[in-house]
Amino acid sequence: MKNINLPVFTTKDPAVTERFRLEDPVERRRYFEAKAGKEIEVLRDYLSKNTFIGILLGPKNSGKGTYTKLLMELFGEDRIAHISIGDVVRNAREEAKDPERRKGLEDFLRKNYRGFVNVDEIPGLIEGHTTAQLLPSEAILALIEREISKVGRKTIFVDGFPRDLDQISYALYFRALIGYRDDPDLFIFIDVPEAVIDERMKYRTVCPICHSPRNTKLFRTKEVGYDAEKKEFYLICDNSHCEGFGKARMAGKEGDHLGIEAIRDRVEKDQKVMETLLTLQGVGKIYLRNSVPVSKKDAIDDYEITPAYRYELDKAGKVRVIEEPWTVTDDNGEEAYSLLAPPVVIALLKQVARTLNLI
Repeated sequence: MKNINLPVFTTKDPAVTERFRLEDPVERRRYFEAKAGKEIEVLRDYLSKNTFIGILLGPKNSGKGTYTKLLMELFGEDRIAHISIGDVVRNAREEAKDPERRKGLEDFLRKNYRGFVNVDEIPGLIEGHTTAQLLPSEAILALIEREISKVGRKTIFVDGFPRDLDQISYALYFRALIGYRDDPDLFIFIDVPEAVIDERMKYRTVCPICHSPRNTKLFRTKEVGYDAEKKEFYLICDNSHCEGFGKARMAGKEGDHLGIEAIRDRVEKDQKVMETLLTLQGVGKIYLRNSVPVSKKDAIDDYEITPAYRYELDKAGKVRVIEEPWTVTDDNGEEAYSLLAPPVVIALLKQVARTLNLI
């Protein structure tokens, strides 16, 4: 992102000589164990007894949901939860429209909401708007607290808060406000070139059951299908924790084909929030960088670099995957490689273990 230049994290390990196919869930797990086995072991032990809060800070489509889903693969959904503020508000909006479910929402807000807008007006505000930005921050916090009460006592990764500068003061005391008073809280900064966000949006695809995100061009699943009627290729969910594992057809989201310009205002607000919080003192910080300048290629293994995929049918009617090199011009005008999600998670695992003083 412009004006934000996080350090390059070295994932190359001379002791690990095997090449891994990171689109394969089995090989992906072996990759994680090979490159971050020590960190995974101590974190697994920590998560069996403790929890923490990770506040994910990065623009839309910076990989926040993908990174959390990969952590769930490693540690289990009984240990880790991903809370997307956008999803929380959208779900509450559906509840507000349903007379039977609306009463439960109203009862919770009357008991837990503290703010300057009349509590009886909040369900109407939720019902009438489509984004969290249009709701009072106090109402958003109440909805997050409600969501946390549903998922139980887990390590939570919060995606989408703070969304604007006026919410930063709430973020500083987030763990206390939502009842996680003794948990460590970590701010996780994610730097992604705008060119990568644009491609991620245009080719994003999501499982309709577990909501795991992938990308038909940049981060495919192991299995790819073909719809002869629509004459289009599609990805098949490979999340082993999903009921649709190996059979659920992933699909794109409405509006994603427009790319980054459709969310330009949001991206600029996210950047201002990140720039402000980078100066914050007294809280653990994690730095994740999606791209590596071509000049620093020695910091990574070549199979960790994001390729571009395209597909065609062979003579037998089977899907053939064609992998091609892909580079982008980053926000500083430098030619760079984009990283696949797993090496970014390696950086996350190592930094979390170190920040929690487990290593």
